[in-house]
Amino acid sequence: MEIKISDGVVRPVTGGIDAPMTPIAIQARTIANLLPLMCQRLGATIVHNQDSLYTGIRFDTKAGAVVLEIPRAKESYRLVHEFIEPDKKTGRTGKVIHQIPQLYSANGIAHMTSEFLRSRGFLA
Repeated sequence: MEIKISDGVVRPVTGGIDAPMTPIAIQARTIANLLPLMCQRLGATIVHNQDSLYTGIRFDTKAGAVVLEIPRAKESYRLVHEFIEPDKKTGRTGKVIHQIPQLYSANGIAHMTSEFLRSRGFLA
């Protein structure tokens, strides 16, 4: 499933009609398709957040939402744990809990993400 957030409004993205076809969106879809079943059961959702300027894969875990943010330049992939209480200034509170360098393939990113979530107790 894919969603788009713009101007504070969350809308589902229907495939092929209004789905973004940027390289970052394609990379997010590739990684999401390679995720193990235990991550897909969490309801891994591709998020195109135009308000916070990121595209990523959101996992609704038992400890709160975790987002794998796809990097725009030569940065690292970031796993951000979003907290339930939003920040009054920015609208969300998140903490970077893990970074993955860009030297790995999409299959490696998917595997490292699932193993990090599993080993830290985010997955049931």
